[in-house]
Amino acid sequence: MLGGERMNFFIGLTDYDWYCELRDRNFDEVNFWRPGATRFAALQQNDMFLFQLKKPYYAVVGGGFFVSYSSVPIDLAWQAFGERNGTRSREEFIYRIIKYRERNHIESTLPSVGCIILTQPFFFRENEWIRPAEDWPYSVVVGKGYSTETDHEAYRIYQQVQERLQQQDLLNDQLTVERRYSERIAKQRLGQGAFRIVVTDLYQRRCAITGEKTLPVLQAAHIKPYALNGENDATNGILLRSDVHTLFDAGYITITENHIVEVSKRLNQDFGNGKDYYRLHGQSLVVAPTDRLKSPSTENLRWHNEKIYLG
Repeated sequence: MLGGERMNFFIGLTDYDWYCELRDRNFDEVNFWRPGATRFAALQQNDMFLFQLKKPYYAVVGGGFFVSYSSVPIDLAWQAFGERNGTRSREEFIYRIIKYRERNHIESTLPSVGCIILTQPFFFRENEWIRPAEDWPYSVVVGKGYSTETDHEAYRIYQQVQERLQQQDLLNDQLTVERRYSERIAKQRLGQGAFRIVVTDLYQRRCAITGEKTLPVLQAAHIKPYALNGENDATNGILLRSDVHTLFDAGYITITENHIVEVSKRLNQDFGNGKDYYRLHGQSLVVAPTDRLKSPSTENLRWHNEKIYLG
């Protein structure tokens, strides 16, 4: 090992326009999207992902911390991230996807785009740019993974990234690159877009209560609302059909700590109907998270039962 704990990171190629669009926006998350749907599995949660400009620049110009990868419909990627995709409009987003698909000979009718979701992005000014690794293969069109354990160039780049972050006061005792590596299973600071995609995938793109699979009507619901200090954390989220989400937020539906659905009598009292929803009363959730460690928080479910539910 060249020094300290081994750090794995990935350097992904991007264009100057994407960098310029995001550099001064101070977003809490970005979508480093790919025009195709080839899976990205080079990093683990909280690993560092660096941005390197394509020719003629070939410089490392920033980065972020890896949340997850997902291949999602183009419209969902825009709805979730908007300008955090590095474009000003949905039309520009689609235009760039088509342009890169044509350039790289990717099937143009693909309905999805690959999303490499990054939290806490950072960008360097031109005088802070870092020269690429000496062994960078210029035939690469996507990117390359590195480890500081045995690679001197990886260690150099990692150290220079650290120095620039310290100069920008972006690192502190609570947030250092090393600490992120050592706390892989700790909660991440998810943005709204990442929260939506992570929860959608966690529930296999099905409503947890009804089993509905039609993606456009599925919504990542906060158990404890974000406006009331609920976190953008997977354990505070559940995927619900839009009408069920509305009733959940309004207190007409809740989920017990044992994951049993309850429908309030107030639904009929207030609206004189609700038989389609009363069929759900007493049933267990029909879809569970793929990662049991990210099941709905008992504390948040209890809060919803006591503070929101109209039972």
